Amino acid sequence: MMMILKAKNPHFLLQSTKPPNDKTHSNKHKRKSIPFVTGCQCLLRNSDTGKLVHEFDPKVPVEKAVTPPSSWYTDPSFFQVELERVFYRGWQAVGCIEHIKDPGDFFTGRLGDVEFLVCRDEKGNIRAFHNVCRHHASLLFSSGTAHKASCFVCPYHAWTYGLDGQLLKATRITGIQNFNVKDFGLIPIKVATWGPFVLLNLDKGISWHEADINTVASEWLGSCSEILSTNGVDSSLSYVCRREYTIECNWKVFCDNYLDGGYHVPYAHKGLASGLQLQSYSTKMYEKVSIQSCEGGSMDWKDDYDRLGSKALYAFIYPNFMINRYGPWMDTNLVLPLGPRKCQVVFDYFLEASLKDDKAFIEKSLEDSEQVQIEDIVLCEGVQRGLESPAYSTGRYAPTVEKAMHHFHSLLHYNLTNDQLI
Repeated sequence: MMMILKAKNPHFLLQSTKPPNDKTHSNKHKRKSIPFVTGCQCLLRNSDTGKLVHEFDPKVPVEKAVTPPSSWYTDPSFFQVELERVFYRGWQAVGCIEHIKDPGDFFTGRLGDVEFLVCRDEKGNIRAFHNVCRHHASLLFSSGTAHKASCFVCPYHAWTYGLDGQLLKATRITGIQNFNVKDFGLIPIKVATWGPFVLLNLDKGISWHEADINTVASEWLGSCSEILSTNGVDSSLSYVCRREYTIECNWKVFCDNYLDGGYHVPYAHKGLASGLQLQSYSTKMYEKVSIQSCEGGSMDWKDDYDRLGSKALYAFIYPNFMINRYGPWMDTNLVLPLGPRKCQVVFDYFLEASLKDDKAFIEKSLEDSEQVQIEDIVLCEGVQRGLESPAYSTGRYAPTVEKAMHHFHSLLHYNLTNDQLI
């Protein structure tokens, strides 16, 4: 990952989806936040970086607005500011409850420079920590793994941690002075759940007891939580599988492609377009969510096994999470920034329980989905190369279809220019 400045991570505090009833979470034993000095303020004071941010004006209506400059998608210093101000603040979707159903289950991942680990402890509580040993900073596990364990053992020097993050064993430290084992547990991260999703919050100004479901829903989804729930986004669906794609484009290019109101569908996804009534396409914006919807080609997907069914709903949750609900299916797209011109897109697929054993239907649906993803990858990588060309600086919005894209850019501008959360 190429960056001109290595910014440190923000503060991290205790987390819990539900306050465990043990001594480690009493006021006496609660870990204090660990201060870090961030590079974000320094970068924003840099005249060049500041100019990049303000080259987009969210106050200009979409009919008259120009898009953010290409430098938003190519400049390494701009990318570092995004990590600090967008991804290290507020709730971020990182995975599925499916991967931590039982005590001892855990998964790992990476968000910017933050390596994290999410697990379910012996009491059934969901916890999250930095996936970094407190001895000499070795990763405990490689990113993107999902396993089961009774404890976490560092592969470097075998320091061992419990599922609650406490240090259980520090090897060969005879003679060490001024060492308190309680001070060397894993650094916790705020974690919560909504529906079938696991969320992390890397912000510095929160504590574990704030993570009740109503607060999380309000902060993450605003007024859309009920809308999504009543449209089939819930925990009743059966988990099917995960697919991952590494794409040579800035993370925002993938988001922009998703948010063009179906503009590109008839030209780039002819197979998908045949199953949608594109003239019915509509878009609505909320606080931090935009919802695109479209009528499908089949009034009853059960009659012809059309995976799209009678209606498709596409919800974009700022900054990088997408929920697609159609027919018996739901899939999610999580866009992870890997650098100025590289991202990873993680797809998780869910299906109505009555069809979870229909292998032929599942295989055909996943094949159709894969075709759409391949087509989108070609588009996004082509856009990235165009953004890097000297021939392009800014573009325009198609007002009737690209309102959600303009909304996304406006939210991004807000985060980049304000110290407070949206």
